[in-house]
Amino acid sequence: MSRVVVAVLIALAWAAWAVAADAAAATRQRLTALRAEVAHHDKLYHQHAAPEISDYDYDRLKQRLRELEAAFPEIARETPAVAEIGDDRSGLFQTHRHRERMLSLDKSYAEADLRAFHARLAKLLGRDDLAYVVEPKFDGFAVSVTYEKGKLIRAVTRGNGVEGDDITANAVMIRRLPRTLRAVADDGAANPIPDTIELRGEIYVSFAEFSRINAEREATGEALFANPRNLATGTIRQREAGVVERRNLEIVFYGVGACMPLSAQPPTQRGLHDMLRRWGLPGVGKFWTARGADELWVAVQALDRARAGFAFPTDGAVVKLDEVALQREAGATEHAPRWAMAYKFAPARAETQLRAIVVQVGRTGVLTPVAEFAPVELAGSTVARASLHNRDEIARKDIRVGDFVYVEKAGEIIPAVVGVNLARRPAATRAFVFPESCPVCRTAVAQRAGEVAVRCPNAACPAQLRRRLEHFASRECVAIDGLGPATIEALVEKGAVKDVADIYRLRRAVLLTLGKDTGKSADRMLAAIEASKRAELWRFVHGLGIPQVGAVAAKEVARRFGSLDALLRVAPGEFGHDATGRALAAFFAEPRNRATVEGLLAAGVRPIAHGTATAAPGGRLAGKIFVLTGALPTLTRAQATEKIQAAGGKVASSVSRNTHYVLAGAEPGAKREQARTLGIPVIDEAAFLALLRDE
Repeated sequence: MSRVVVAVLIALAWAAWAVAADAAAATRQRLTALRAEVAHHDKLYHQHAAPEISDYDYDRLKQRLRELEAAFPEIARETPAVAEIGDDRSGLFQTHRHRERMLSLDKSYAEADLRAFHARLAKLLGRDDLAYVVEPKFDGFAVSVTYEKGKLIRAVTRGNGVEGDDITANAVMIRRLPRTLRAVADDGAANPIPDTIELRGEIYVSFAEFSRINAEREATGEALFANPRNLATGTIRQREAGVVERRNLEIVFYGVGACMPLSAQPPTQRGLHDMLRRWGLPGVGKFWTARGADELWVAVQALDRARAGFAFPTDGAVVKLDEVALQREAGATEHAPRWAMAYKFAPARAETQLRAIVVQVGRTGVLTPVAEFAPVELAGSTVARASLHNRDEIARKDIRVGDFVYVEKAGEIIPAVVGVNLARRPAATRAFVFPESCPVCRTAVAQRAGEVAVRCPNAACPAQLRRRLEHFASRECVAIDGLGPATIEALVEKGAVKDVADIYRLRRAVLLTLGKDTGKSADRMLAAIEASKRAELWRFVHGLGIPQVGAVAAKEVARRFGSLDALLRVAPGEFGHDATGRALAAFFAEPRNRATVEGLLAAGVRPIAHGTATAAPGGRLAGKIFVLTGALPTLTRAQATEKIQAAGGKVASSVSRNTHYVLAGAEPGAKREQARTLGIPVIDEAAFLALLRDE
């Protein structure tokens, strides 16, 4: 071989090596950057409950990382890895070690992956007719609760899978979490209780509670929770007394960690659900069963169709082998069981063009930008508007009028603009300029230290006044029938009402000038105003619109102080030092607010002390015990409870032979079946309202 040929071969070899080295360096750089990006989002997701990207995008990012690591295993071993499970330890609590590791779940978005999951198990276990249980994947915060001899001992977060934060003090504030397991079921049969059992579950908030809390925060200029899971996470980690109790957290159980003796664990997943119910624990109300891959896919699709009626957030289906013995045989990897998988439903997303950004003024002066876009179908409904929350949110996402934007339903219920398709951005678009003055009264806007909200500081701003009056007169507050937005707007324009106390000074002659066709409407409204003078005290407290004092906190305030007079007499330092106490002190420190309350009293407002309205021994439902389950069409659970109590009835948390009615809505779960087994009438909302009218 000639020297020339040898030289050429050497040069080619060096060139190939250089290309390979460059490719390896590029892959190493790409892998390192992707791991850093995943670690960044892991921290935001698990520790701060403040994700910057959607769950779908977060899952896909982690999937790309796993695929890259699998394609280049040698390079992957050279760079620091990212923990598969994540780590939710916050540094705010003492930590506690799990008796048995608390793993995560492998995730999938495709039917093919689900079928591959079954194929792997069938090969591993040597049989194809495997039985599965398909459960809703609750979108909340994972928790492990330990019971010893039937008594609640500890609640711990997943943490890093080995140890987590000890959140027991907060978890016991969850109303549906029993301190003691029931040794005897409703049917009188004995329940075997293990010496020790770790029960795995999820802390979450319902859609109704998510909406209630976010509405209150938006009205007071506080940052909104992005979805129900973030709300649950932020709440259960609270260090301030009372916050957990004021927010209606829920909990559900669906799995077992350690169990001693091992023989006390039910032999199937279906049996576990039955045992959880018998112990008095909140379990998965509805689940599906399947055998083999075809039935499994049918069950997952059935759950997807049914979840629109769930009262709780779910983002997928969890598929589990039914037989515990087969679960143990299948085993687990370092981060997930081989016998279970989470099938995630892709979020309902649509692309549409942003037509306008309109800035609205709320009752506390907060300026809220709202996106108006070409109508699109999203998760079964047509949407054309979505809140953009605040000035910083628009700037962070660089949202511009004319952009083609991606819209999703946050928490499956609230439309949200989650991003911009920059590839379709029109050349003429310009960055949105947030107004420097109130769009209604033209007062220069202001921003308080530490807040993201921009406010109109003019308390006399007509927009603020209208919103305050609407809030005060709403059904959630003193409930004045007939005093709706149109009437309020007319009254404000005429200058007839300048604060909520002026409502009680209205005269018939003024109402007749609003264009009512007869005096009957005016008379009905005046009667409703007069009747509202005796509304419950908490409704007036809530109606005053005190920042950080919503309906739940208002009830606590009413219980503690007993009257509007008493609230006026409280010295600033005697309201308390928690969030509610500080909010009350700040509110009553302003002369304008004190004058409003004094005006209410001068107009003859005499609220009913807290609890008086619920004591109705002669009511239509006197002596009747109700159990509520599922999501009602028009009433929240709190509203239904109030109606029952106001009519003399009682509300219980579980079905027993003493129950008179089970009031069931969509996806009622096990309580409906318990009622039918015991022969207890199950009624819907329409029948319930008929009982209130006719019984």
